[in-house]
Parts: sequence; C-alpha cells; structure tokens
Amino acid sequence: MHSPFVYRLVDEVIYDFEAKKVYADIENLRQQLIIDNRMITVTDLGAGSHVNNNRQKRIGDIARNALKPPKLAQLLYRLAADFKPRNIIELGTCLGTTTLYFQKAAPSAKVITLEGCPETAGIANETFGKAGINDIELVTGNFDDTLKGVIDKTGQLDFVYVDGNHQKDATLKYFEWCLPKVHENSVLIFDDIYWSEGMKEAWNQIKANPKVTVTVDLFWIGLVFFKQGRVKEDFLIKV
Repeated sequence: MHSPFVYRLVDEVIYDFEAKKVYADIENLRQQLIIDNRMITVTDLGAGSHVNNNRQKRIGDIARNALKPPKLAQLLYRLAADFKPRNIIELGTCLGTTTLYFQKAAPSAKVITLEGCPETAGIANETFGKAGINDIELVTGNFDDTLKGVIDKTGQLDFVYVDGNHQKDATLKYFEWCLPKVHENSVLIFDDIYWSEGMKEAWNQIKANPKVTVTVDLFWIGLVFFKQGRVKEDFLIKV
C-alpha cells in the first residue's frame, strides 16, 4: 500500500474492531426495533429490496432486513469519528440507527438525514427520541426533490453517505450534485456499490471522475476522496 493516508485509515480506523460503549447503546435500540410488530406502509422511490418488496411491512422485518448490520454501521461510526466533519448528510435514514451512529461519532456536527418514506421517517424520529437526540434534521421526500436544496444550504460538504435509490442514474446524479461543494478533506461514501450491474457501473464512473484522487473499495461501501496533489489511486481493501 503506497498511500500513508490510506494505510493509516486502514490500520487505525477500518481495522479497529475494539468494542465501544456507544455500540451497545445503539444496538439495544436495534433490538427494540426488531421485536416491534407494528405494520407501516413503505413508500419506496428507489430500486426496492432484494428481500421484501411488499408495501405493508412489519417494523421488525425492516429492522432485520434493511438496517445496516452492526459491523458496517460501526465502521461508518469510526469513519465519521476519525474525519471529524462539521456536517454529515445521509441519504436513506431507514429506521435511524445508522443516523445515530453518525451523530454519536461527531456530536458537534450538523447531521441532516434524508428519507423518502414518511412512515419510515416517523419511526426514525421515534428512535431518535428514545436515544435522547433532538438535533438531527430529518428531511422527508424524494431525494430528487430534497437533496439539491440541502446541498445548496450546507456550504462545503464534509461527509456524505449515499444509501438510497440504488440506481445508476440517480447515484451519478447525486454525486454530480455534490461535486461543486467538495473540498480537500471531503469524503463521499456510496453504499451497495455491487448491488447491481448498474451500481457497479456507477461506482466505476465515480472512480474515473477527474476530481476524484483516492478511492477505497470495501465491497459493501466505497469511499471517495478529493485530496489534491496526489497520484490517482484506487484501493481494494478486505474487511
């Protein structure tokens, strides 16, 4: 591995598997969601689910199938804690557990999370309340209608996590919207980069963008950096 920046990231952050108190607190909330038998109507504006595309879903089933698993959510926590962003934008709130990981990782950051489904967003708000967190901004609606406005009012983008829609054209569009606001220390994180052939193509186009200087492919997610004055490098890391 030739990049000291990526070497440190892998050694100190990605491969840091030590348990942290915040993990247990949020995982307790996940378990409460898993046993929640209430039914909600899901509005899916993206590529849908590989598991269950019924519109009426039990909250417990959503928690089991759609929430990011602990290992990945905790990796995202470590990344946010390490980068110390002033702002975090998350596309795809779901039931709110990953959002809480972000908020706990960077408690002084402005956290804005976007969710397409109103009823799912309502459960996420309940989750935030149970955690005692009231300063997360949750924006409900189609990302095509909401993301641009959030970006416009944010100024420079520090940390953006794209976990919604999962279609090639939409993913590339959201990436392009972010580009004018990125800076030397920005990171964009794309989820499910191998979800489909279209997502693989989107990931390859993102890597090839001339503004992108470093990418880290962790299979489940892809990290995108814009550090200038460096030879363009793409890393594939086993997690």
